[in-house]
Amino acid sequence: MIIDIPEGQEPIGYVWGDMVPGIGMAAANFSLSVYEHTTLGLREFEAARLRIAQINGCVFCLDWRTERDGEKVEDGFADAVTEWRTTDVFDERTRLAAEYAERYAVDHHGLDEEFWARMTARYSQAEIVELSMSIGSWLAFGRLNHVLGLDSVCVLPGQ
Repeated sequence: MIIDIPEGQEPIGYVWGDMVPGIGMAAANFSLSVYEHTTLGLREFEAARLRIAQINGCVFCLDWRTERDGEKVEDGFADAVTEWRTTDVFDERTRLAAEYAERYAVDHHGLDEEFWARMTARYSQAEIVELSMSIGSWLAFGRLNHVLGLDSVCVLPGQ
């Protein structure tokens, strides 16, 4: 970790809250809102989130599984995300979510008419905006945590 954390301070809370309270708290609220207010299905949400975690290399994000109403994606789902092009366990929306996350992160200039035709055939405009904002949140904050080394010391609140 490249940030000096005072003894007794929780790293995420210190960096995101104490160091830059004006920005950090707003970022934290945005990050939390992606989980609290999503209308996307759990599998497509997790496919996009995990693909960004894989690209970012965020240890905490790779280990995390979103839970909704006591449900989580099945064991092996992360492996399927890695193989999103060929896996037979994804429907088209889930596959598109993983593809969009990858292309958003590493080839956003390559999002062409062919891709958008497939995307708009399966997702509403509101869902595309929501997925884009979610991907942007995961890309920015997961990468921030990884680059600063916070992902290796990250813990969930209350743990």
